[in-house]
Amino acid sequence: MHLEGKVTIGAPQVEVWKFLTDPNQVGSCVPGLESMNIITPDKKFSAVAGLGLGSVKVTFNADVEWLELDKPNRAKMKARGTAPGSAMDVVSEMKLTRVADKQTELNWTAEVTIVGKIATLAARLMGSVSQKMAGDFFNCVKGQIEK
Repeated sequence: MHLEGKVTIGAPQVEVWKFLTDPNQVGSCVPGLESMNIITPDKKFSAVAGLGLGSVKVTFNADVEWLELDKPNRAKMKARGTAPGSAMDVVSEMKLTRVADKQTELNWTAEVTIVGKIATLAARLMGSVSQKMAGDFFNCVKGQIEK
C-alpha cells in the first residue's frame, strides 16, 4: 500500500530536520507508541507500538533503521515489525524544502506491507485508516515543531 502527503511547517528546514530525525522527539507523535530504545544513534532504534484497525488490535515490535540521511533535505528509513500472527514492512521517505525563512514543506511517502492475521481481518479498513494515521502523525509533528 502506498501512502503520501504534504504539510507546510512554520519553522526553518534545519529545525524540522532535527525533530524528524530524533527518535525521542518524533516518538511523541507516533500513534500507539509504548516504548522506544535507541540501538545505534543516528542509525537504528527499536519500538513497541499498538495498532488498531477497527476491532482488530495488535502490538508490533519493530526495528527501524535509517537508510539515507541527507541533512537537512531528505531522510529515508525502513521498519520491520512483528506481532503475533502478523508482520509489517515499511519504507518511508521524507523530503524537506525551504519555502521561506521560517517555512518548510515536508513531502512524505511510505510503502507499507502488512501480512498475516491483521491484514486478513482488517483488509477493508487498512488503506483509509493507515492514511489517516500517517496524516495525524505529520500534523502532530507540525504542531510539536511550531509550538
